[in-house]
Amino acid sequence: MSPARSPEGARSRLAGRRAAPGVHQCANGLLLFAHGARDPAWARPFAAVAAEVQRAQPGLALRLAYLEIMPPDLLEAGRQLAAAGCARVQVLPLFLGTGGHLRKDLPPMIDQLRREYPGVAWTVLPAAGEHAAVVQAMAGVALAALQSDETLQAP
Repeated sequence: MSPARSPEGARSRLAGRRAAPGVHQCANGLLLFAHGARDPAWARPFAAVAAEVQRAQPGLALRLAYLEIMPPDLLEAGRQLAAAGCARVQVLPLFLGTGGHLRKDLPPMIDQLRREYPGVAWTVLPAAGEHAAVVQAMAGVALAALQSDETLQAP
């Protein structure tokens, strides 16, 4: 492995890297990735998730991106995090399960970001809907619906 491609070379490239003007340097970034839709109201729950994460971690470099229709797309949001100086970006798909979009559409986009920003560690996490806490929360909503005489109302 050449020194430029070695982990030590990657660290030295990152060590001298500066964030874009006006943007603070970050160690870690989080990219929330959702499907996208024509109706802007569809995106409200995803924006609420992003806002809640940002409230809990005010200094976190965070972007919400969409696969299609809605901006920004994953490449644009990933480039923004790289430009902010993030050395590591975790991509959390806000999907209920790992279907075709996560198996076929996401990997080429991540590969492109890895080629464009080899000094950034890009990690794709499992779909949020596969996390036990999400499954439990959805089951709780379903059980609450059974005990209610009213239709569930969005907050």
